[in-house]
Amino acid sequence: MNTTLIPMPDGRRLQIEAAGPDDGIPLIFHNTTPGSARPYRALKTAAEKHGLRLITFARAGYGLSTRKPGRIVADAAADVASLLDHLSIQRCLVLGWSGGGPHALATAALLADRVAAVASVSGFAPFDAHGLDFFADMGQANVDSLTLAQRGEAAIAAPYTAAAAAMATTTGPDLTTHLATLLSDNDRAFLSDPQTAQDVAATVATGVRYGATGLIDDDLAFVKPWGFDIRQVAVPAFVWHGGQDLMVPYAHGEWLSEQVPGAVPRLLKSEGHFSVALGQTTEIVNELLEAF
Repeated sequence: MNTTLIPMPDGRRLQIEAAGPDDGIPLIFHNTTPGSARPYRALKTAAEKHGLRLITFARAGYGLSTRKPGRIVADAAADVASLLDHLSIQRCLVLGWSGGGPHALATAALLADRVAAVASVSGFAPFDAHGLDFFADMGQANVDSLTLAQRGEAAIAAPYTAAAAAMATTTGPDLTTHLATLLSDNDRAFLSDPQTAQDVAATVATGVRYGATGLIDDDLAFVKPWGFDIRQVAVPAFVWHGGQDLMVPYAHGEWLSEQVPGAVPRLLKSEGHFSVALGQTTEIVNELLEAF
């Protein structure tokens, strides 16, 4: 992977990592919460198989990307537009996992002329989604953190800073303990593979190595209006979600499948948060490619 810091119009810098041939079909990946520019092994393998140009980036405040205080979900689209301009890319595929899901949908909605297709994998629905009980069936740690986030940055700064410090040193063997209330039996079994667990731990640790601001700003953005209407998505869209997901409950995937215009639902009741994203990566990428 080639790591680069690229300039944003407002003076910030965005950390990106790119791999694959310059003439390969570009795939932009919106990482998890917390996340980083470091891609997952499963995604790298799927991209290499198809000769894709895989581009991952650290959202504002993560890794080496400059913070953008007060950012909303929709702001991710402008950052991707700058990224595409910097790399002279006209058209791309977009994929977002977990906390990256809303940001991927924002990119598709607001950059419809540059996005060929989008996949939201285990992604959140809007906090104010009509007809959705946002917290139903969600693991306690996420209920607690997102409930606290509704009180604003002052309420979450200290606990999130402490959490980020712990995450920065988390290793694969620690992962299931750290995520105890957020793992279904399915995901716990999936993460029992040492390489998979270490891959997830390393990606998270890389994102929070320099502090908690990315995590803080992600959660603050999730509990306020996203800045775009989900019905603005006008490109081929795929919604992947597992029925055993305790991080982002299955109902979120059902809601998105119904509300994103023309979305193709891939709702797998026997899968979890990690087993969908990291176990179905090849299928997800194949489906995106068919829509390019």
